[in-house]
Amino acid sequence: MDALIEHLRTLLANYGYNFAAALAILAVGWYTAKVFRRVVVRASRKAGLDETLAVFLSRLAYVAALVFAVVATLHKLGIETSSFAAIIAAAGLAVGLALQGSLSNFANGIMIIALRPFKLGDLIETAGIAGVVSAVSVFATELTTADNRKIFVPNSKVISGNLTNYSANPTRRVDMVIGIGYDDDIRKAKKILEHIVTSDERVLEAPAPIVAVSELGESSVDFVVRPWVKSTDYWAVRFDLMEAIKLRLDAENISIPFPQRELRVYNMEPKTA
Repeated sequence: MDALIEHLRTLLANYGYNFAAALAILAVGWYTAKVFRRVVVRASRKAGLDETLAVFLSRLAYVAALVFAVVATLHKLGIETSSFAAIIAAAGLAVGLALQGSLSNFANGIMIIALRPFKLGDLIETAGIAGVVSAVSVFATELTTADNRKIFVPNSKVISGNLTNYSANPTRRVDMVIGIGYDDDIRKAKKILEHIVTSDERVLEAPAPIVAVSELGESSVDFVVRPWVKSTDYWAVRFDLMEAIKLRLDAENISIPFPQRELRVYNMEPKTA
């Protein structure tokens, strides 16, 4: 028993200082990492960076500071840190190979946050999906569709394909094609369409709306109707104009041709002598 106590005293005398110093380094490193994280958050917000990017940078700084503190602690305890760093590098490579897709989403998420092709609340279409941006993370972009579904699109899909931002500009043009019959008066129809468009208070005066004959089709004379509206009024104006045009043309006895097929029935019974 006395030998054991003496051995412990010897270990404490030889390594006690290093152990205490290692604990102090770890404690100071942990505290410094927390302070560093708060400093990075404040600096990022002051620089006007996106909130998601600010949070990500603060976490990255926190982890980096902790890793540095752990390495310094191990070095103080006499542990060879070069081999430890090699192990971490090998583990990082293995994890990176296993998570190639996630890392791709992560890298593209950083690009989205940095470049900001859209912001929260924008109506976008990407990867064949249209919806309002409700959240942006470093791995996926969350969209809320018109029927209130939440869809998570991987950031790699957002960046690699075409991206349409319907909310980027304050105004949009409503493109409609209205066909009338060849026997109808196109001058009268044009005046009616112009009156319907200009009577809607949501239609902007500049740029001026366009109503013009665009094509002589197979069964109709086609007008293009192109008013400009605020982006937030786009769908409401389009739906209301379509209804108003149909009702007014019906009231004015102007036909709207629709596809028709002629069906002929032949009697294939053999003739009797």
